[in-house]
This record gives sequence, structure tokens and C-alpha cells, in this order.
Amino acid sequence: MAKLKCNDYGFECDFTVEGEMEDVIDKFRVHTDDEHGIDYSKEAVMQFLLRKQGL
Repeated sequence: MAKLKCNDYGFECDFTVEGEMEDVIDKFRVHTDDEHGIDYSKEAVMQFLLRKQGL
């Protein structure tokens, strides 16, 4: 199970997504592109998740 919150990455935003890793990555990327105008790569979001888990 993975979880990402926009406000953990410097955004004043309450968006949170959790679930299976691939779903979380895809939904977070769509949200940040649509709402914040930032198109993160899948690899970048994967790094967010790995750092958050301490890996």
C-alpha cells in the first residue's frame, strides 16, 4: 500500500492518494499536472514513494 499527499511536497493542497503503487503514481501525476502544472515523470514519483518509505 502506498500513499502520497500533495502538502508533503510543498503544495498548499489537501490532495491525498493511497492504494496500489502504480495507481498512486498515476493519480498523483495526473493531479500535479492538472492542478499544479507540473508533469512529474513516473520515475520521479517512484522516488517520492521510496524516500517516504525510507528505501
